[in-house]
Amino acid sequence: MQNKSPMVRLWELGEKEHGGLIRAILSAVIGVLGGMLPYFAAAQIVIALINGNQNKEFYMKWCLAAVIGYLIRSVLYALALSMSHKATFSILKNIREKLIEKLPRMPLGTIIDTSSGQMKQIIVDQVESMERPLAHLLPEMTSNLLGPIFIFIYLFVLDWRMALLSLVSIPVGMIFMGIVMKDYGVKYEGSVKTTQHMNSTIVEYIGGIEVIKAFNQGKNSYAKFADSVKANAAYFYNWMKSCQFPMSVARAIFPTTLITILPIGWILYQNGSLSMETFITTIILSLGIAGPLLAAMNFTDSLARVSTIVSSIDSILEGEEQVHRIERVNLSNMDICVEHVSFGYHKEKEVLHDVSLNIPAGTMTAFVGPSGSGKSTIAKLIGGFWDVKNGRITIGGHNLREIPLNQLYDQVAFVSQDNYLFDETIRENIRMGNRNASDKQVEEVAKAAGCDAFIRKLERGYDTVVGGGGAHLSGGERQRIAIARAMLKDAPIVILDEATAYVDPENEAIIQRAVAKLVRGKTVIVIAHRLSTITDADQIAVINGGKIEAVGIHKQLLKDCLLYKSMWQAHIGAKDGEEA
Repeated sequence: MQNKSPMVRLWELGEKEHGGLIRAILSAVIGVLGGMLPYFAAAQIVIALINGNQNKEFYMKWCLAAVIGYLIRSVLYALALSMSHKATFSILKNIREKLIEKLPRMPLGTIIDTSSGQMKQIIVDQVESMERPLAHLLPEMTSNLLGPIFIFIYLFVLDWRMALLSLVSIPVGMIFMGIVMKDYGVKYEGSVKTTQHMNSTIVEYIGGIEVIKAFNQGKNSYAKFADSVKANAAYFYNWMKSCQFPMSVARAIFPTTLITILPIGWILYQNGSLSMETFITTIILSLGIAGPLLAAMNFTDSLARVSTIVSSIDSILEGEEQVHRIERVNLSNMDICVEHVSFGYHKEKEVLHDVSLNIPAGTMTAFVGPSGSGKSTIAKLIGGFWDVKNGRITIGGHNLREIPLNQLYDQVAFVSQDNYLFDETIRENIRMGNRNASDKQVEEVAKAAGCDAFIRKLERGYDTVVGGGGAHLSGGERQRIAIARAMLKDAPIVILDEATAYVDPENEAIIQRAVAKLVRGKTVIVIAHRLSTITDADQIAVINGGKIEAVGIHKQLLKDCLLYKSMWQAHIGAKDGEEA
């Protein structure tokens, strides 16, 4: 996408409500023009008083005009804000809908790699912060800029000299305003970074409070937390302090139009080159220039924020999509074939290099290798987390890109050590494996996964709400529910990313039995850290440095692959140490 002005992009995002925003702007402009009527009325009344006019009807007429102008301004200003807010909230709704509709089309891996806090900040907080630019900046700032322009044009028609004199204080004030604005974007970006750092530190401190207390690290951890809060406060304090003087001077100078108009206008009047009527009109109308301009200046902060907001929204809306066909395909078998696949995350350097592997249907294949070797990446590519650009992956002879995403996700059950549970009941968390499952089916699969016994001991049984991420349950309980969910899905391909890596021995035995039931008759891919759990695998792929170093069964690899042999010896040594 070509670089566009943030305001242009903001206008594009509000495409469906352009009519409402334009009507709001026009209402606001007419309202500002109506607000100028009292200035014209005041000028006429002062001129009449100087000339000795005693006609009461004349004064009543201009007083009425002033009141009408004030009412026009008040009514149309309120109407403009009403229309702009109605249009704005519709735009925010449409933007959020676009963001939500976009997420399923983005690579699943990208979504997982993006923290839920960051997604929430963009979709909820930053979209919400567009309310001020859309609902206020467009109608109010536009009208407040056009109002003074109309006054200047009228003054220029009356006397070009006085018109120019009425603007002298504006550029002087702008000089001081420029001091504030010259690095505003940089300062604002810095404020975003220091706030994000503070938020991250707060989340880390709260999330790790148990460990902090257990290891008596309260003093050090609190110091880090307190320092980030103080640094955030200090940043804003110093920033605002540096702006205080030039901003105060700018606001003091802007309204001082009479500094030039009164003395020079009096000289011109005394010399006979300026009429009293024009002199008085200029004095009074010039007072209506600074007010709207100062009101427009209040939106400079919103203007600075627009770029950051639009950039965050576009990071999702313009993000990479997974392009798959729509029509479902006939998958006659679950043979998986990885052909010359090279892959890197987010346009970074490759993590997989020319990987090829055949996984026959109904077999168990284990991925082993050092940490960071690419085991999980291969498994996630098979699961459709990202699309492969170099090489290809097929299921049943069909390139994954030829399989609709919904159909592809139906074929794969992915179970890892950190499966997420929603802040819902246990019953509904399991039912997410198959939304059409009955309560009886949910309970049967829970029994098979070793969940039923502990679930029924809970106060509300299957209707117990597990909390965000399953916080009300133990790690082993969460894992068993995740396996039950996968069993209910009954997908023909099961990917296990060391489902028992962080589970205690008692729960591990239960989970291993549940996993055995889950994978029966399936095409299974196991990412193994404990080699003793995969010695019976139909084939073991040894992955190292993003490449497949060897493929074979356990006994064969012990003879032919030095890396596998060393890993096995290290594993056996560790087990002996545990038993001792």
